[in-house]
Amino acid sequence: MKLTFFGGAGTVTGSKILLEVNYKKILIDCGLFQGLKELRNKNWEKLPIDVNEIDLVLLTHAHLDHSGYIPLLIKNGYNGEIYCTPATKDLTKIILLDSGKIQEEDARRANKYEYTNHKPAQPLYDVDDAKLAVSCFKTFETNKWHTFDESIKFKFLNSGHILGSALILVNINGKIIVFSGDLGRENPILLSKYEYVENANYLVVESTYGNRIHKKISIIDELLNCITHTYSKKGILIIPTFSVERAQEIIYLLSVLKRKKQLPKIPIYLDSPMGVNATEVYFSYNKIHKLTQDDIKSMLETVHLISDVNTSKSVVNDNNPKIVLAGSGMITGGRVLHYLDKYISDKKNSILIVGFQAEGTRGRALLSGDSEIKFFGKYHKINAEIFKINAFSGHADQSELMDWIKHFKSPPTLTFINHGEPHQSQALKVKIKSDLNWKCTVAKMNKEYYLN
Repeated sequence: MKLTFFGGAGTVTGSKILLEVNYKKILIDCGLFQGLKELRNKNWEKLPIDVNEIDLVLLTHAHLDHSGYIPLLIKNGYNGEIYCTPATKDLTKIILLDSGKIQEEDARRANKYEYTNHKPAQPLYDVDDAKLAVSCFKTFETNKWHTFDESIKFKFLNSGHILGSALILVNINGKIIVFSGDLGRENPILLSKYEYVENANYLVVESTYGNRIHKKISIIDELLNCITHTYSKKGILIIPTFSVERAQEIIYLLSVLKRKKQLPKIPIYLDSPMGVNATEVYFSYNKIHKLTQDDIKSMLETVHLISDVNTSKSVVNDNNPKIVLAGSGMITGGRVLHYLDKYISDKKNSILIVGFQAEGTRGRALLSGDSEIKFFGKYHKINAEIFKINAFSGHADQSELMDWIKHFKSPPTLTFINHGEPHQSQALKVKIKSDLNWKCTVAKMNKEYYLN
């Protein structure tokens, strides 16, 4: 057996892990690189493996850094299937179609305003490529072993990260490899807690927050404080929002505040076609989230859902106080840029960061205290107040990662630590070794690891 990390090693983006066993090649996740330019450039590089040789793709969840390369994989010749949970399929369809559309629009804008080094600029893939990719998905129930061939079985277990997200267990002739994907929180706002695994011969675990302990704060109080502060300035609150899970969490909390009559009477918008579609999908999976029908009704009464462009433009141009949730969550693209274009330079406005911001993203630049950020081919002065609520994170912190890891009855032969910036991964390695004395290593990009 052999593992090779083609992404998600030394970084939190571009997750791709190749498992080679019994003359089969199985790709665990197939994500896009985001953030730093040198990482994004990797999306244009040919994979170090002939995609025709890949027999299967197993997908942990829908997020772009885990699923976003699939259309390109198929475009480059992969003709197999993508296995995942039903909710992951439905959400990934939305995300990939949106990704294809955004890349088309970005290429058109770059060509129109001539801020590209490529003549002409081309999208990595387009909407048609994304549609073809979605047709290759096949879904499987969680908590059951499924057979790939006579020697390989796999199982999905809830990871508590986003709707449909899963741990993946692969059984090869009795030897089990566990892939954590992205592990969620001990007490998610809308989902059930991650499931534990008791036995594994090998473990691959994420380390997004491998050295961090999330503060025990009241998220809803922090959110309300940010809203009331911005409202006191007669300003506009912009929340760059991940369309899947984070958008639904925030809408739920806003609905709770509204029911308690604690919100100022200002309009609230979710301006994201992907976010609107994802919310509809979310509500349809009532067996795997905590929301009641009353919760859903209240959420729909609290927030105006915007899909069409004309309504979006009118909201952007309305200077009255409001709260706007808009993608993308790391400000790498999407409609949030149009709001920032108009409002980021005014000190009475606020920007609230509610999720992890990868290195090299505009969101990371805001948190780092940069004085300006660049988009639409020009620099924008940052005068708006910047807030962050760390507790919104959908990723397990170090204590939650260790809680999950400690439920293994015996140490795996080797634990691979991936999906983390180097200092995060190294910190988790030190913690695992000091607390459990397990043999573990930090995964390196493109390095081959042979398993017994």
